[in-house]
Amino acid sequence: MAATRPAKRPARAAKPKGKSPARKAHAKPAARSAAKAMAKASLKRPKAAAKVIAKRPGKPAKPLTKAAAKAAAKGQAKAARPARRHVIVGAGTAGINAIRTLRQLGGTGEITLVAAERPYSRMVLPYYLDGSIGAAHAGTASPTHLERWGVKALFGRRAAGLDTAAGKLKLDNGDEVPYDDLLIATGSSAARPPVPGADAPGVHSFWTLADAEGLSRAIAPNSHVVMVGAGFIAFTILGGIMQRAGRVTIVEVASRILPRMIDDAGAALVGQWLQAKGVTLRAGTTLQSIQSKGGKPSLALAGGGTLDCDAVVMATGIRPNLEWLKGSPVQVNHGIVVDDRLRSSVPNVYAAGDVAEAKNLIGGAREVHAIEPTAMDHGRVVGANMAGKDVRYAGSLLMNIVSVAGLDIASFGAWDDPQAEVITGHAPARHAYRKYLFRGERLVGAILVSPNAETWSGNDLGMLKGLVQAGRPLGAWKAWLRQNPFDIKKPYLAGRTVSALLPHTTLGQASPSPRE
Repeated sequence: MAATRPAKRPARAAKPKGKSPARKAHAKPAARSAAKAMAKASLKRPKAAAKVIAKRPGKPAKPLTKAAAKAAAKGQAKAARPARRHVIVGAGTAGINAIRTLRQLGGTGEITLVAAERPYSRMVLPYYLDGSIGAAHAGTASPTHLERWGVKALFGRRAAGLDTAAGKLKLDNGDEVPYDDLLIATGSSAARPPVPGADAPGVHSFWTLADAEGLSRAIAPNSHVVMVGAGFIAFTILGGIMQRAGRVTIVEVASRILPRMIDDAGAALVGQWLQAKGVTLRAGTTLQSIQSKGGKPSLALAGGGTLDCDAVVMATGIRPNLEWLKGSPVQVNHGIVVDDRLRSSVPNVYAAGDVAEAKNLIGGAREVHAIEPTAMDHGRVVGANMAGKDVRYAGSLLMNIVSVAGLDIASFGAWDDPQAEVITGHAPARHAYRKYLFRGERLVGAILVSPNAETWSGNDLGMLKGLVQAGRPLGAWKAWLRQNPFDIKKPYLAGRTVSALLPHTTLGQASPSPRE
């Protein structure tokens, strides 16, 4: 066969912009090799990571940027770590928010939830009592949510001990649950006074869903209910009891109602409101015993006299569920003492909610704040730290807000500070009262009493909370409040309170929907 002349070599095509497919194909494995080498070097000597050279075909090697080196090292180190075992003890507000935040922020690993009850909110139980909602609406995390979050739930189990050296939680049935980090969010229980008959039939607490169901069955339309205790917990359910019962009597050992929530002037105004609604107040009265008379409770009072009724509600306080920690190295004072990351004295054991003795936003003292907003914030902070973030808690704002028979009652921050400068506004004809407590130009505490039928009452609640929480100096607006104590809106807006609060979110971002 005759030889043929080679075809004329075609002209070189114009060099396309960007990398050719072949170059891209070579670059990917080269980049992966460089990332692996860099990560290996960074684990041994972090400063050497930026010196690793990425070799590309046909071009001189170039050092990786610091950002690329850091990202690759982080990814390699994360891949090398085993999945962590997170254990959450308690399915209340703090525990569920910790789980939700842990997953929201990309936290991996196993999550085991240990809880005596299924997740529900105690905050909505008064609405169950007054008939506004059914029991099903009290839930906070359905089985579907827990499955989506990858949670292994051990319901009906209680914590019985903690072996921090071995990293094991001991359960009441003898089982042990290993953990790498653990959150104690066991909440609190209703406390009854040590008087004879306090546990007799017809005597109720109101703290759990089972308590709420039992009390709901016990109150008939024409029944007489005696409530022992006149603090915040009592007042959260007082409105529902007033709606269901025929008569209500309140027995309080202190000289006035709401002794740890508002001052004398505010309590007097609330007392007048309740008495006008038919409630009998027995302040300064000590309960000696509870006996049964004809199958119904009969209360014996100090100084003589009895109270016969159809049901008794003990609303005499709560105590944190911490007995099971006895003998462990976890430091307990009034609650579990925690740092600003909500870590206990054992660094991989956290505490949140009613059991945590954490920083108070006003003044910085460590206190137990057994309130829903604090439990929510605590849970989110712990969840973020379990997810590998570094989140510090600014502190809890003590606040109590309750509405009874159409009257709003609230206190914020250092409402009882004896050293504070005080400004008050009192309008008895309107059942309205304001008290502002200042340190210098900063509002550090406040009290509000007001009928909620007045449209500005609800707005004032939010604005007062915001002013105390923001801690902005009010300057000349302090004098304004002295002259206009019922006009909080102008100081709130002029002090740019909203802009001061925006950076103060718990995690620096908005909270997800409770159903997410």
